[in-house]
Amino acid sequence: MQVERFIDQYLENYTNYKEFWNYEDGCVLLGCKNLFEATGEKKYYDFIERYLDGFVTEDGRLLKYDKEKYNIDNINSGKILFFMYERTGEEKYRGAIEVLMDQLRSHPRCSTGNFFHKKIYPDQIWLDGLYMAQPFYMEYETKFENKEHYGDIVAQFRNVQKYLFDEEKGLCYHACDIEKKAFWADPETGRSANFWLRSMGWYLMALVDTMYAMNREIYEQYRELEDIFKTVLKGILRYQDPETGLFYQVIDRSDVEGNYLETSGTAMIAYAILKACRMGILLKEKYAGIGERIVESLIENKLIEKDGKYELTGICSVAGLGPETNRVRDGSVEYYLSEPVVSNDAKGVGPFFMAYGQYLSLHRENA
Repeated sequence: MQVERFIDQYLENYTNYKEFWNYEDGCVLLGCKNLFEATGEKKYYDFIERYLDGFVTEDGRLLKYDKEKYNIDNINSGKILFFMYERTGEEKYRGAIEVLMDQLRSHPRCSTGNFFHKKIYPDQIWLDGLYMAQPFYMEYETKFENKEHYGDIVAQFRNVQKYLFDEEKGLCYHACDIEKKAFWADPETGRSANFWLRSMGWYLMALVDTMYAMNREIYEQYRELEDIFKTVLKGILRYQDPETGLFYQVIDRSDVEGNYLETSGTAMIAYAILKACRMGILLKEKYAGIGERIVESLIENKLIEKDGKYELTGICSVAGLGPETNRVRDGSVEYYLSEPVVSNDAKGVGPFFMAYGQYLSLHRENA
């Protein structure tokens, strides 16, 4: 099948996204975890283990990682460490988990209590950052801290709904500067100007993965995240392309010339829907078909064969806001549509692997 051939080709030819510890590689690692759990095929586990061998020392240190940058993105790849620690019992993985948790303990925060997105982006909450940190934080609290800081985690999601969610549109803005100082921030609300698909994808994945790592017996807090997830999902589904089932780069502006159906954010939405169905957050009878259709449409429309090699196309290379020295990144529609559209980028392939893993797991459970 073409998907399996694509996956094999991609992993066989994979080179690290960056030389140092980074979140992009983490997306691929988590995609492999989903595929391993869905299929039991050892090649996915072996890929994860080989990658981590290049960064995690026997005494539990993380190579090529700099805590002092206080970059929330650096937490993402750490999620795979819990998986490896559970499977192997090797203390080096627990040590690396503590290295990253040490960053979160001292990570600078906005006045709302939310983590800064990065040290170079002070007082800014980005949807991306909720995905990078909160599932890791929740898994740590559940397994090692006796759920002591559940309230802190839930409050950070609550603040996203307060400061970034637009009730009329049913969507969350990409980011908010709590102090309203950034050049891209609305002077009254602090919000960025538009709704970027991948940021909403990060947010939906953050919610479902945080709930997955959570003890459901803490009912009120679990229910609060569940309600937020359903609200956000209901909002974004209003903008699904009726013909393909995919979503636009600038979510609510399908009318703008040059806007396009983007792969990474769409895959993230599919993953969140399918995992939520498997967790019982969403009714399978109502939503599983929506998630399945998205995955199948990505395969049909975005997975292209060229000379025997497969490419996952339509991936936004990168998008962000600022800093002050880069005023091109202003959050405008024109900006989001100006960034390169690429193939086989880890930020798209990783979530596609995740979504496909959930797709396979759901089919296995229903067989």
